[in-house]
Amino acid sequence: MASKGTKAVPEARAAMEQFKYEVANEIGVPLKKGYNGDLTSAQNGYVGGYMVKKMIEAQQRNMAGTQGYTEINPYGS
Repeated sequence: MASKGTKAVPEARAAMEQFKYEVANEIGVPLKKGYNGDLTSAQNGYVGGYMVKKMIEAQQRNMAGTQGYTEINPYGS
């Protein structure tokens, strides 16, 4: 596991940056390159939280597809 402030996969830095801007645009947060001190912590937190949600959904779809499941059920069978 990566420590705080580092990426588990450093090569993914550019892709994660791009993903952040795509998510911000999708949810209507005016995130721009450079300084974003005019945004509230709630806005920034919403971007990060939505990124995590989308990454978890993508991984669940990936896991379901590779294991032959048609429905994702976090509680078993």
